Amino acid sequence: MIDTHTHLYLTDYSEEDPEGCAKAVDRAVEAGVGLMILPAVDRESCPLIADLHSRRPDTTFTAMGIHPTEVEEDWREELAEIVAALRPTRPVAIGEVGIDRHYGDGNLPLQKEAFIAQLLLAAEEKLPVIIHCRDAVEECCDCIVEARRLNGDRPFPTLVFHSFTGTPADVRRIREVCDPYFGINGVVTFKNSGEVPQAVEEIGIGRIVLETDAPWLAPVPKRGRRNESAYIPFINDKIAEVLSLPADEVAATTTRNAKEIFGI
Repeated sequence: MIDTHTHLYLTDYSEEDPEGCAKAVDRAVEAGVGLMILPAVDRESCPLIADLHSRRPDTTFTAMGIHPTEVEEDWREELAEIVAALRPTRPVAIGEVGIDRHYGDGNLPLQKEAFIAQLLLAAEEKLPVIIHCRDAVEECCDCIVEARRLNGDRPFPTLVFHSFTGTPADVRRIREVCDPYFGINGVVTFKNSGEVPQAVEEIGIGRIVLETDAPWLAPVPKRGRRNESAYIPFINDKIAEVLSLPADEVAATTTRNAKEIFGI
């Protein structure tokens, strides 16, 4: 299995142990999660990502981008720093990038500007895009449409809506502007998951990838603990239950999807 979105590089995992983050990777491998993608969020995350990748180069991959809540007036300079810092790690995606309105719309124009620019960067780099979309389906769709227009005749990147917790209606709206994949994480296992199980049915196994978004959103039965990539099997099994599929079929299909998206 593949964890397509995890922040195991954060100091949450070090526990005063320089190898703590790497040991979290090892625990995931032992649990059957053979590969993990480490997305950037800002310039400060880059050395942490690069360090963990250097410690476990055979089981981790990187992605480069600015998280929407980190976008400020100097976002172009920060993006250039992120690209310079992570390019030696051979990133497999641009991410995580997108729109987040959860904390208000104060920097929404900048978020849109940065998101469109990073979609175009992905087209230039021929990389997929890991999208953070929080309370912003319409805004993300608008940016995708504009980026596609600006991109002209060039191939448009494959898109992954990470940590997708929307509704079937959200899935249908997004599919009006693109044909993306959706990252499903521990929220699908929660009793108060809303319409996420129905959204998983709407999406279908052919367009799902697994993720944890660790250290947040640990799945049941680990809810309330720090999340880890090692918990991917719980998410896999819940998706299998929702779709009435064998767990090994879900694991095989989502792994194949991730390998095709990210070229790994």
